[in-house]
Amino acid sequence: MRLTLLGSTGSIGTQTLDVARERGYVVAALAAGRNLELLAAQVAEFRPEVVSVAAEVLSEARAKLTGVKVIADPSEIASLPADVTVNAMSGLLGLAPTRAALEAGRNVALATKEAMVTAGGLIWEAAARGGGRLVPIDSEHTGIYQCLSGESVHDVAELILTASGGPFRDGPADLSAVTPAQALRHPNWDMGRKISVDSATLLNKGLEVLECAGLYGVPLPRVRVTVHPQSIVHALIRFRDGSLKANLGPTDMRLAIAYALDAAPSGMQLPGEPGTVRRGPEVAGHLGWPLTGQWEFREPDLNRFPALALAYRAGELGGVAATALNAADEVAVEAFLAGRLGFPGIAWVIEQILDETVPDTLSWQSIEHTDAWARRRAEELISRAGVRI
Repeated sequence: MRLTLLGSTGSIGTQTLDVARERGYVVAALAAGRNLELLAAQVAEFRPEVVSVAAEVLSEARAKLTGVKVIADPSEIASLPADVTVNAMSGLLGLAPTRAALEAGRNVALATKEAMVTAGGLIWEAAARGGGRLVPIDSEHTGIYQCLSGESVHDVAELILTASGGPFRDGPADLSAVTPAQALRHPNWDMGRKISVDSATLLNKGLEVLECAGLYGVPLPRVRVTVHPQSIVHALIRFRDGSLKANLGPTDMRLAIAYALDAAPSGMQLPGEPGTVRRGPEVAGHLGWPLTGQWEFREPDLNRFPALALAYRAGELGGVAATALNAADEVAVEAFLAGRLGFPGIAWVIEQILDETVPDTLSWQSIEHTDAWARRRAEELISRAGVRI
C-alpha cells in the first residue's frame, strides 16, 4: 500500500507510521508543521518523495532535509497519487487539504474532525465532484463504521459514542482551580495537548457528535453520548428493532488507524452505509487481548461539562455555528494551556461566541470569515476576562 500522510509528527501521525512500519507500507509523501527534528528522522526512515512543512520553516527545512523535495503546501501533498491519504492535521488547517484530496479522487482516512464538523456538506460535495472516498480514523467513528457495515443506516435508532469522562469525571467538585498539567493527564489515552484538554471539558465528544451526524447522515438528536470510564467499548448502534451492536477493544489508536487504512479504498462517497472491508494482519499483538474486568456506563453531566451541550447547540443552529464553536475552543484551549484562562473559562468563551455568531449560509468563504471573526472575538474576551473565568 502506498500512503500519503498529513500531520506526520503529531500523535495520530506517528502512530500511523507505526502501522506502516509494521505492515511494510510505502510512505510516499509527508506533511508536517514545525517539528523538523522528528520529521528528519521520519524522512530518513521512510524515504518519502516529497514533504511539506510550515511556510515559516521552509528555508530551514530545505537546508536540513536533503535528498527530498520540500514544499510548503499540504494541499499539494494531499492531492498526490496514493492508495490512501491520511489526514491527521490538527485543527481547521486540515480542511483545505481534505477538500483537495477528495477533489483529486483520493481515498481519505480522516482524523481531522474539524473538517467534517465545520464543513460536512461541503466535504461530501468535494467527494462527489472528484470521486474520492472517505473513512474516519477516530476510534469512536471507526467503531460506528464497523457496526454499520452490512446494515442500513435507515434502520438506525441511535448512534452512541462513548466518552471516558476525562481526568475530572470523578472530581474535584470545583473545577475552577484545575491546572493544565491535570487536564493533560488523560486516564486512558495517550493524545496530543489540544485533544487532551478537549477530552477534559468533553468538548471533544461534542465535536465527535457533530462529526458523526455529518459522516453518517443521522439527525443530531439521534447521536448520543454515554460516559464509559474504561474506554473498552468505543461505539454502539441501537437499531429500530431495539437490538444493539458494539465495537470494543484495547485503547490503542493503531487499531482504528489500521482499520481506516484497510477500509479507505472502499470507503464512503456519500454519508451513510459503509461497504465490506477486508482487514489486514494483526496489529501490535492484540490477538491476545483479554476479555476481563467490569464495564460501566453513565449519563454525561452537562452542568459540570457544559461544553458538550454547547456542541449540540451549535449543531442545532447549523450553518457556520460549528465553525465559530471550533475556533472559540481552539483559542480558549491555547489560552488555558498558557495560564491566561481558567478551566471553566473555556466553555464560557465558547458560549459567548455562539451567542454573538451571526447566522450565515455554509460555504468555503463563510467558514473562513467566521473562523477569523471568532478567533479575534475570543481573544478579545479572554484578554478582558483572563484567569478570573
